[in-house]
Amino acid sequence: MKNQPIIEKSTLHPRNNHCSRYDFETLYLKSPELKPLIFINEHEIETIDFSNPEAVKSLNKALLKTHYGIIDWDLPADYLCPPIPGRADTIHYIADLLAEFNNGVIPIGNQIMGLDIGVGANCIYPILGNALYAWSFVATDINSSAIENCVDIIEKNPHLNEVISLQQQLNPRFIFKDIILPEDKFAFTICNPPFHASKEEAAKSSSRKVSNLTQQKTTNPVVNFGGQNNELWCEGGELAFITQMIYESVKYPFQCYWFTTLVSKKDHLKSIYKTLSKIDAAVVKTIEMSQGQKISRLVAWTFLSEKQREGWIFPTE
Repeated sequence: MKNQPIIEKSTLHPRNNHCSRYDFETLYLKSPELKPLIFINEHEIETIDFSNPEAVKSLNKALLKTHYGIIDWDLPADYLCPPIPGRADTIHYIADLLAEFNNGVIPIGNQIMGLDIGVGANCIYPILGNALYAWSFVATDINSSAIENCVDIIEKNPHLNEVISLQQQLNPRFIFKDIILPEDKFAFTICNPPFHASKEEAAKSSSRKVSNLTQQKTTNPVVNFGGQNNELWCEGGELAFITQMIYESVKYPFQCYWFTTLVSKKDHLKSIYKTLSKIDAAVVKTIEMSQGQKISRLVAWTFLSEKQREGWIFPTE
């Protein structure tokens, strides 16, 4: 296994639309519901209350409408509302991975297929991947309500109809089984796995986030930050989920160029690398991404040899 060094980043990807402060005037002109939620903070800077879920959702709506061509987007109560700048960063770094053995050219077009594991109710990775690079997606989740909300988002944005296919994973014991079919060929998989090992651990983490934003203790973290059980935690937590994903990926070595996952906890990397070594991944890459004070990591692996990677022909429209 060739394990390449971590590339540390202190800012968002240079192609990210959100490298500078939010232009709130432009945003509320596109999405007027955001305007009453904007205020001037003690540093005389326009902002919103990031501990207020409605404010965060309104900001997301405005960002998606302004930068990504999404007419109508919404979430049911108690589902994760994703930070769009960070999610866009992941898409840009995956684009760089695909370009590496494509003569440095990012493959663009709806013939480039991604697989989103755990799409949630927000459908955010397929939306961004299509808006930024015109990619198509198969998006999966174990939660039928999440899938139903993604259907609603797609119906309200008809240009997504032909480029996002939704599939419920009916057996929560598996990740890729019954999702990757023999005829499938994915350029990449993408996943933001559940962080926590229990509901209690997830609740404590959400409470800390709210306390950090408001400087006050909270007894209702779910209302503030949202998230269904399967979005926030699974037995064994992030490490167990990623370990299972790695072992399952062995069964599909030639149907996917890059398998990727976010890793929130740096301490998990050593174990993840050990597992990837056991299954003889040909190349492993880790990219460190930064959004303000939050650091996350994108770990990617492929089973394709150098010759096989060079022979992988990315289709074009």
